Amino acid sequence: MANLKLGINLGFAINKYVEPEVWARIVAEDLGIKYVQFVADLLNVFLPPDIVDRQVERINVCTQKHNLAITSTFTSAFTRVNHFMHPDADTRKAWLNWFKRFADISVQMGARTTGSHFGILTFADYDNVQRREYIIEEGIKHWQDLSWYCKELGMEYLNFEPMSIPREMANTVEDTKELLARLNDGAGIPFKVCLDVGHAPHPNDRDPYRWVRELGSVSPIIHIQQTEKDHSRHWPFTEEYNKLGIIHGEPLIEAIEQSGATEAEIIFELSHREAWSTEFRIIQDHIESVNYWRQFIKN
Repeated sequence: MANLKLGINLGFAINKYVEPEVWARIVAEDLGIKYVQFVADLLNVFLPPDIVDRQVERINVCTQKHNLAITSTFTSAFTRVNHFMHPDADTRKAWLNWFKRFADISVQMGARTTGSHFGILTFADYDNVQRREYIIEEGIKHWQDLSWYCKELGMEYLNFEPMSIPREMANTVEDTKELLARLNDGAGIPFKVCLDVGHAPHPNDRDPYRWVRELGSVSPIIHIQQTEKDHSRHWPFTEEYNKLGIIHGEPLIEAIEQSGATEAEIIFELSHREAWSTEFRIIQDHIESVNYWRQFIKN
């Protein structure tokens, strides 16, 4: 039986609970969660080094106080950009330096891995077959360069998230397997997958449980959200949304077991739009979501 742990992606805290003292208390006390995926939008390493260093120290004080473990780091909403597949070579290089710096602070916070979407093609590059393959190769080259840097830092692996459209890469199970193989051919440390149960909107590949069955063994991190078929809603797992949504505990756990996975962090990635209908229920929705999943995952 796979060793499963509940964790949380800190995307919910962006611009709302940015203070480490606040989000650490919420995660530990309100939600009762220990494992944390820190996101770049809470501390973008484009900021001056002295600010970054002070914030990392502050974060470490708060996580230690609340017995939290930052096990991974990831990009998020504001860093959902082209990065390693930007059409400009100098910009790609700048993002490689950004990821190296992000890896530095990730290790300082205790993370054993970092990750992102693979990259995003512009329409001009996507529509030109030769240019498309060149930019994909550039993405692979930059990720592999980063993997050797992260090996020196002592990280265990890197991971990328399959996305929802061809320009953002890995939008089918087969494409994800192919990209994973290409990345691992010459990598310093292994590349793995960070599945998201809502990222299955390709017309021919819309069963989220198939994604987990096929890729769960190479996905030590799985983002969970309640969603409808053909969408990525990032809804909470409340009674209201569980009636509407297609993601439920028993079939997900079954799919993980069928994948052959031995362990995984099941990480909440819930999103509340800035609206009166959701603004004041963020914490309560997370609490209800945790309570729902505690039926299936005790750690």
